[in-house]
Amino acid sequence: MNKLRIIIYSCILLVVFGIGTGTGIFIQKDSTQALIVPKDSSAEFQLVEQAWNIVKNNYVDRTATQPHTLAYGTIAGMVDSLGDTGHSVFLTPDEVKQENDATQGKLQGIGAEVQGKNGNVVIVAPLDGSPAQKAGLQSGDIILKVDGQPVTGVTNAVQHIRGTAGTSVTLTIQNASGTTRDVIIVRATVNITNITWQKLPGTSIVHLRLSSFAKGTSTDLDNALSAIEAQGASGIILDLRDNPGGLLDEAIGVTSRFLKDGYVLQTKDINGKITKVPVITNVPKNDLPLVVLVNQGTASAAEIVAGALQDAGRAKLEGNTTIGTGTVLIQFTLPDGSEIVLAIQEWLTPSGKTIWHAGLTPDITISLASGVVPLFPDMEKNMSLDQIKTSGDQQLLGAFNLFQ
Repeated sequence: MNKLRIIIYSCILLVVFGIGTGTGIFIQKDSTQALIVPKDSSAEFQLVEQAWNIVKNNYVDRTATQPHTLAYGTIAGMVDSLGDTGHSVFLTPDEVKQENDATQGKLQGIGAEVQGKNGNVVIVAPLDGSPAQKAGLQSGDIILKVDGQPVTGVTNAVQHIRGTAGTSVTLTIQNASGTTRDVIIVRATVNITNITWQKLPGTSIVHLRLSSFAKGTSTDLDNALSAIEAQGASGIILDLRDNPGGLLDEAIGVTSRFLKDGYVLQTKDINGKITKVPVITNVPKNDLPLVVLVNQGTASAAEIVAGALQDAGRAKLEGNTTIGTGTVLIQFTLPDGSEIVLAIQEWLTPSGKTIWHAGLTPDITISLASGVVPLFPDMEKNMSLDQIKTSGDQQLLGAFNLFQ
């Protein structure tokens, strides 16, 4: 039975090291279903059985032919054959646990999310305050090697990067300009802080950062907005850069704080049926002028919020085109606790724009220079406005200038 816990993550294998793969919306969870061999596919099922037996009985490395290894490989290959790279995915029991931990705002590892893209393993976003962020990893960076060994896919990268807090791993990274470097990262326990904010020095403009959409984000936002209003803010820069997503309920809740009515998104099922998801009306509302920052690390739930605010004319988007998450995923639970996360719906913006593989196009496109790290509120506590202006974060400065 489906538990419909809709999550909107970069369908990320948030394994022990805090990395994910994919981008979509989870709807969890379907219990195991009985095996029914379709009449028109019996020959194909026999083909799989024959292939299994050939591999099991003849492959020279006997340690690699354990039944669970072959089963996981078969399931993963079947899901991968759909071509829904970075969305539909197979998760082992360990990966399921880490995914669940992430939506509760906690995980252990380097604190980054990855996906497969054009045959590469690419950083979607380093999480705020994580070892990955402190090491300078940025969205769009490609992981070439782990501890000197070339990666052969996301699952392979996950297996080698994962590890316990306090241990280290060396990643060979290639940035957008093609420069390659080795980065040594010490794994840690990462506590995800959903919301941080800071009034820009000497101004009444607030830089409000949403790092994820984990459980409780909407409530945290209520508290933050109450404090922001009490300090006499005249405008808000809502920073969704490098936000990999999270729970759909929280995305709806966050959007509803800034919109009085209308819709947050639309969903389209396999039969083309469109369902509109409305704004929640009985929650606190904020009507301060708003600019939203997005980039190539803005995914899933963060894209839903940005798309709804853009469509409603509530805020201009500034930055770079977003990652392009656009599917609603359901988690089908298998007997051993592993899961098939499968796209069963597509989501659209309230006006009907398709996001999947396309992303949201900002109203104002501004890119950061190579090597420039986005400023977040925690970094600005001891900075002057002049220091912020010379930081190189032209996206933040561009948003600030819109209020002048």
